[in-house]
Parts: sequence; C-alpha cells; structure tokens
Amino acid sequence: MAPFAKPESVLRRADELIAVGQNAAALEALHDVIISKRARSVPLTSLEPIMLKFVELCVSLRKGKIAKEGLHQYKNISQNTNIATIELVIKKFIQLSEEKVQEAQAKADQITLDGLDDLEATETPESILLSTVSGEQNKDRTDRAVVTPWLKFLWEAYRTVLDILRNNARLEALYQTTAHQAFQFCLKYTRKTEFRRLCDLLRNHLQNIAKYAHQPHSINLNEPESLQRHLDTRFQQLNAAAELELWQEAFRSVEDIHNLMTMSKKMPKPFMMANYYEKLTKIFMVSDNYLFHAAAWNKYYTLVKTQNKSVTDEEQTRMASLALLSALAIPVISSKDSYEVDESKNKSYRLAALLGLSRSPNRAGLLKEALSKNILKHVRPELRELYNILEVQFHPLSICKKIEPIMTKLAEDRELVKYVKPLHQVILTRLFQQLSQVYTTVKLDFVIQLASFAAPFNYDSATIEKFIMQGCKKGELSIRIDHATQSLTFETDLFASENKTVTDGPVLQSLPSDLMRTQLTRLATCLNTTVSMISPEIVEAKKEAKKAAFLKALASMKEEHKLALERKAIIERKKELIETMLARKEKEEAREKALRLQAEAEALKIRLAEERRKREEERIRSEQEAVRKNEALKLAQDLKNKAGVDLTEDDLKNLDKDKLVAIQIQQLEKEKSEMAARTKAIGKRLDHVERAMRLEERPLLAKDYERQQRADRVYHEAAVKAHHEAAAAKHAHELQLKSRMIKILDDYRVIRRDMEDKRKEEFDQKRRAAAARIEEEKQRRIQLYRERKAENEARRIREEKEKVEREAEAARRAAEEEKRRIEREAQAAKERAEYEEYKRQQDAIAAKQREKEAQIEARLSGSRTGSAAPVAPPKFIPAPTGGERPSWRERLAAKEAAG
Repeated sequence: MAPFAKPESVLRRADELIAVGQNAAALEALHDVIISKRARSVPLTSLEPIMLKFVELCVSLRKGKIAKEGLHQYKNISQNTNIATIELVIKKFIQLSEEKVQEAQAKADQITLDGLDDLEATETPESILLSTVSGEQNKDRTDRAVVTPWLKFLWEAYRTVLDILRNNARLEALYQTTAHQAFQFCLKYTRKTEFRRLCDLLRNHLQNIAKYAHQPHSINLNEPESLQRHLDTRFQQLNAAAELELWQEAFRSVEDIHNLMTMSKKMPKPFMMANYYEKLTKIFMVSDNYLFHAAAWNKYYTLVKTQNKSVTDEEQTRMASLALLSALAIPVISSKDSYEVDESKNKSYRLAALLGLSRSPNRAGLLKEALSKNILKHVRPELRELYNILEVQFHPLSICKKIEPIMTKLAEDRELVKYVKPLHQVILTRLFQQLSQVYTTVKLDFVIQLASFAAPFNYDSATIEKFIMQGCKKGELSIRIDHATQSLTFETDLFASENKTVTDGPVLQSLPSDLMRTQLTRLATCLNTTVSMISPEIVEAKKEAKKAAFLKALASMKEEHKLALERKAIIERKKELIETMLARKEKEEAREKALRLQAEAEALKIRLAEERRKREEERIRSEQEAVRKNEALKLAQDLKNKAGVDLTEDDLKNLDKDKLVAIQIQQLEKEKSEMAARTKAIGKRLDHVERAMRLEERPLLAKDYERQQRADRVYHEAAVKAHHEAAAAKHAHELQLKSRMIKILDDYRVIRRDMEDKRKEEFDQKRRAAAARIEEEKQRRIQLYRERKAENEARRIREEKEKVEREAEAARRAAEEEKRRIEREAQAAKERAEYEEYKRQQDAIAAKQREKEAQIEARLSGSRTGSAAPVAPPKFIPAPTGGERPSWRERLAAKEAAG
C-alpha cells in the first residue's frame, strides 16, 4: 500500500487523474486513503470531500463492492462524532445512482426511437425472425443491455445503504427513508423478486434488533418514535405489496404490522388502521377466504364510520354494501376437506388475531353484527332485497327467479362482480334447505329448472350432484340421489343432531328431527301448564317465593353495590400502584441507561482522545525521523558531489547529521587553504601580464581618442539640425490647433459652468441628505442608548430587589435552622439529664443490693463457724418495695431463717 498522504493532496491528485481520463486510478487513490488506519485521525471536514468524490467515482464506474467497503469505513469513523456527514454522503450516493438509472432509461428510449427508420413499417423481417427465436422485442433487448446494469447497481446501492444504517438509532430516520425509496424503486420498475428480497432483508434487520441491543446507539423498540417509524415502513411495504399483487408478501407484512402493534402501547392512527383492514380484505379475497374477508370489511366499515364523521353518503353506501354483500357471500357449505378444516382451525386463531378478534368469526355472527349497526338503511336497494330473499323470506320455488335480476346487476358492477360466484353457492344451499322442509322427493330435472341461471352460472345434473355430495359429506344436507328414477329424496334422521346452518335460514315448519329432539321439552311445558291450571296455589307459592327473592335482592343490593364499589376502588388503587411502580421502574431503567450511555460515551471519548494523541505523537516522531534522515542524506550527497568525499551506504546509515556537519566543516577548511595558495600564485602572475599590456596600449589609445572626437562632432551637428526641424514642425501644428480650438472656447466655458453648477447643486443635496440621515441616526442611537440605559437600570433594580429577597429568605432559613438546632440541643440536654437521673437511681439500687448480699454472706458464715453459740432469733428482713422481686440470695436467706 502507498504511504499515507494528506487528504488535500490526494483530492487534488484525484482531480488531475479524472481530468486526463484515469478514473480508475483516481478511485484507487481515494480508496487507499479511506480504508487506511490513519484516516481515523483525519478531520471529518477534510475527509468529507474525499468521500463525496469517492462515491461519485464508484457510481460512474459501477463499483458497488468498493463503495460498500468505503461507506462502512466512513461510518465507523464518523458515527460517534458527526452523523450529518454520513447522511450527506449516503444521500449523495443514492441520488447519483438514481440519476444514472434515469439517464440510462432516456438513452434506451432514444436508441429505440433512432432505430425506427420507417415509421410505417412496424416490423422488419429481421426483427420478426429475432423475436420468434428470442421471444423479445427490440425495446426489451435495448433495456436489458442499457438499463438493466444500472438497475442492478441501484438495487445493490439500496441494499448496501440499508445494511450500513441498520441497528443504529441515530441513523434510523435515514434508514426508514431509504427503505421507502427502495419500495418506490420496486414499484416504478415492477421488480417483484427484488421486493421479496427487500422484505426479507427488512424482516431480518427487525429480528436482529434484540441481538444487538447491548451495542452503543442500538435501536430500542420500546421508544414510541422508533416503533412508529417501523410501523410506517411496514405500512408502506404493505401498500407496495398490494400494488405489485404479491399477496403472500402482503400477508407477511400484515403479520409484521400486527407484531409491532402488540408491542406498541398505543394504537396506530385511524387512517393507518383503515388502510390495514382494506389491504386485509384484498388479501383474503385473493385467497378465497370469504369468511375473514367479510370480517375484515366489517372492521373497516366500523372503523371508518366511527372515526370519519365527514364521510359522504355515497362512500358510506359503498362501504355498507360491500360489508353486507361480503357477509352474504360467505359459503354455508365449506369446500374444504376434513383434514383441511382441522388445519384451518389452527390458522383461524391467528387470522382472528390479525383482525383484533378474540375468537374466529362465523357467518351468522357477522350478519347479526351488521344488522345491529343498522346497515340495511345505508346499502343499495337491490342488496337489501337480496338479504330479505336469502335470510328472511321462504320461497323455494321462486328464489332463483327473484335473485337472477339482482345477480345481473351485480355482474355489471366491476367492484361487486367478485361476489357473484360465492353467492351462487349460497343460493343453491338455501334452495335445498327450503326444499327439504316442503318436499320428501323431487325430480332432478325439477331442481335443475328451479336453479336455472344465465351462463356461465347455469347448473347441469353433474354440478348439482357434486354440490349435493359435498353438502352431505359436510353434514349440511341429508339427500339421497336415485339415478334410476332421476330423483332426489330428502331423508330425515329422527335422532340427528341440530344443524346450525340449516336453522340460520328461513324456516317454514319444524323438521321431524327437531320435533323428536324437543319432545321432552314440549312435554315438560305442557305438564307445567296443566299443573298450574289444576293447582293455582302452586302458582301463588311460586309468585310469593319470587316476590320474596326480589325483596331480598333489593335489600342486599345496596350492600353488594357498596362492596362492588369498594372492590373496584381497591382494584383501581392496585392498578395505579402497579402503573406507578412500572413508571418508576421504566424511569429508573431509562436513567440507568442514560448514565450507562453517558459513561460509555465518556469512556469512548477518552479512548479516542488517547488514541488520537498517541497517533499524533507517533506521526510527529516519524516525521521528525524522516526529516532528520532526509537532511543527513542530502548533506552527505552534497559532500559527495561538491567535496568529492566518498561515502558508502553503510557510512550513510551509520553517520548522523552532526558527524556529517563536522566532516563538511573539515572539508571546507581544507578547500579554503588550497584556494588561498592558488589565489596568491595567480595574483603574482597577473601583475606581470598587466604591466606588459599597459606599455603596449599607450600609442593605440591616443589614436583612438582622435578618431572618437571626429565621430562625436559629426553626430552632434546632425542631432542639432534634426531637433530644430522637429521643433518648427511642432510649433506650426500647435498654431493650427489653436486656431481651431479658439472657435469653441466660449461654448466650452458655458457648458463647463453649467456642469459645475449642476454638480454643485447635486453635491449640496447629497450633503443635506447625508446630514439629515446622520441626525436621524444620531437621534435613533440616543433613543436606543436611553432605552438600554433604562432597561439596565430596571434590571439592576430588579436584581437588587431579588438579591434582597434572597438574602431575607436566606436569613429566615438560617434563623429557622438556628431555632431547630437550639430545640434539638435542648431536647438532647433533657434526654441526657433524664438518662443521668435514671443511671443514678440504678446505681443506688445496685449499691443497696450489694449491701444486702454482704449482710447475708456475713450471717451465713457466722452460722457455719459458731455452732456452739446461742441461736439468735431470725432477723426480720422487710420485703422489697417498689414492685422489685427478691434475688436468689434473699430467697435462700429467708428460707434458712424460717427453719
């Protein structure tokens, strides 16, 4: 690697190389400077122009890997000091890449336009043959050759920038902006593969946030700003996926949004949630999941209706119609197999969670919720009629005829035509359900005639049979097909379980299975009625019991209400305590994190300063050593060239500057002595030569003097004559000029006087205006000085007043403190006195105790030694007073005295 040079020199050298067309060499020179370890000690003000020139060359030469390496190095250098310079360089990199793509697109369009020699001949034999072989048109081939390389480079530029900016909270805004630009790139050029890779890249970065949480400047998703930025990016991703019709990526984006919303402490903005539910409706429609499609439309309609009060009647009608029609189009009989239904149960909870539902929705629940919002009032009239036909009225023989005009209108509407196919399945289901309540056996031709629709929804016998088998397999229908008689038999199982999908529709009469299932219930109801008619006292007893229960409930209602309020207050208090503790904990964690980050920043700052100081010392030391070596080498070379001193390379390595200077002085002294000897010999020889030359030139000098005098006289006469002639000609010319000028002298004087008067008047006006401005400025400054003086005086008075107040406050606080100190000292003295008195009393009691013990010991010793002595009567020992218990010695003495 070349030695490290100054940034200014490298930048100047790069400009020179670019000027002569050597862009690759200029890029290499800039790259060497950026990746050098010594670049960390270079000021960013000097390194930033180098980076701007570096990214410009990388873009022009399409060197993406070199640009990535340089940008990573520059980020590591400047991320702890100046973030703005990183943003500037990266924005420049993206801007240049986008401009190159636009230029390539314009160039490709121009090439395609220039290739059209004949505007009437749309295809040539060569182009037809080439398109047959390759399957491409001329423009496609031109774009692949000209535009595609720059599109690939721009895509790599986006990936590089996102990789550089990830997991850094200080660069998070630029990261999100770049992600939005990448989405727009995929949309503009319809890059579906790159969009999938971009989504995977962003998802990977989001998953790695927790992994790099310990690093400095890491992203914290608990901060509302960071979480909101990620949510905005995922919503942009969802919109782009929907526009590109990448529904799988759209669904994964929805899952990402849901995961982020579960982490957020507050819900996103209503318009973002409306966009979220609208995209879910498209995703579920593409996947033929009509149930969750209708649930998404229900959530969207509810949100828009409650949040957007300014919605127009037309828009409300459209949303209400879509919400109702999507619920009506939910198939009653599922087309999935049994194992698919089992798997869908596991997925339904996840889909319900995406919609914010606690459980999986169903057709009846969605219709009921829609009716509770009075949705029939806002839908289109034909949809209101369709609801009544399918869900309210019972008319198996005319249901298809009544619905066919409505279906024709729906097929003509571009927004509602997608519901026609599932609606036909619902109509066919309702037809068989209603026929089963009226008929036992019907002909298949009769059913086909009843279910006749316009193409392509006309049913034949095979389609009807397939539908019946599917319904029977799911347990929704109970029909037997007789191919011999071409008839359908509606079988009735008296012990079949209740089928909710059948009871959801209109019912004419109860089925035999329903009658068998409710037989005991109806019998119990009849017996209860009979008993109430035979024994009225039972009814009265029930009424009295019911009345007593009500009175008891009313009596205990207030107490229960009070207990409920107390329990609610306790719960609220616990909740407040928990929230307070959590807030305190979060505040403490934030403070600790701030202190930790501050300590890390200080340590990093100290370490960087220490490294910078060491690098600077090393640089100065190396530069001094290099200067010393260069001076010694230069001095040795001068000695070798001028003085003829023969020095080998070993001598040059071993000798330093001082030794070389001594050698140089010694050589100069030697040269000086030799020069003096030579000068003396030459001077002696020159004296004799000079004397001989002067003797020989004396006669020649006299002759030359005479010749010179003659030549000077001739030259003088010619010069005098020429001077006289020139003076005469000049005088004549000036006389002629005077005669011409004398004619305009009066006019000149008049014009000059007018101009002088005019200039004088202008000067007087300007002088008066200047004097007026000076006076005005003078008065303004006087007024300004007075205002400032008044402000200063007011401020001084205010400060003095505040100072007096502060001194008074300080004196008051000092007096209060002194008072509290005196009180504390008095209290301490009182406590000490009490303690001394208590201690004195305890000492007196102890002294009495010791005296009593001495007397008892004396008596005991006397009784043991003087057995012949007369026994003295026992001495009366008064019991201790004051509530004190006698000691063991006193109890022993009393016992012995008593015998």
